[in-house]
Amino acid sequence: MGSAPAISARNLDLVFQTRDGPVHALSDISLDIHRGEFVSFIGPSGCGKTTFLRVVADLEQPTGGSVTVNGVSPAEARRARAYGYVFQAAGLYPWRSIAGNVRLPLEIMGYSRAEQAERVARVLELVELTGFEKKFPWQLSGGMQQRASIARALAFDADILLMDEPFGALDEIVRDRLNEELLRLWEKTGKTIGFVTHSIPEAVYLSTRIVVMSPRPGRVTDVIDSPLPRERPLEIRDSPEFLKVAHRVREGLRAGHSYD
Repeated sequence: MGSAPAISARNLDLVFQTRDGPVHALSDISLDIHRGEFVSFIGPSGCGKTTFLRVVADLEQPTGGSVTVNGVSPAEARRARAYGYVFQAAGLYPWRSIAGNVRLPLEIMGYSRAEQAERVARVLELVELTGFEKKFPWQLSGGMQQRASIARALAFDADILLMDEPFGALDEIVRDRLNEELLRLWEKTGKTIGFVTHSIPEAVYLSTRIVVMSPRPGRVTDVIDSPLPRERPLEIRDSPEFLKVAHRVREGLRAGHSYD
């Protein structure tokens, strides 16, 4: 990990103005995410996990404090294509093939056809979708569609991957498989990953650090460094070390509800 954070937030606040009055989504968030880290955000629905990711991605504007991405503002980082974003739904265009969907950002960015083809082939191999290039989204399972969505976010080789609960709608067996694949992909690419989840086992299994957030207004109640090795078979979830971290996450979530 480098000394300069990939993502840095200081005293971050965000208040949405609605017809029913102001909604305080984020309150006094200060956090650094270093290069090569896998950081998960967990908390109850509406606690600001996704909002924080959207601020980093320049999709929402904070009303107080500051955020930098690779040392510059989120807007500058977006223009520099510093990150890829994976949403809760795969968001694939049904009329485009899998290769066509993955290629879309490369077309928009003006890559040559040869470069597009090389990058598409490389990222589809990374997510184990080689051979499915000509299939359409409706011909793939939900898990395969999410892998294609991850490939699309990786296609232009951004250093940072922002993932907003990408496996939340999948069944447990598929989710376990994709968790394993995501760890393998992170190990291969060395990306910095910010990952939103509602699942305690998923957060503990994937992360180098876990950020526990309180109900709205979203505050950080705990930041947990994982003691688990980088090599993590699924069976590690039965280990005392895993269960100890999971217990601390659960306690942090409970403590968050005690805020006034």
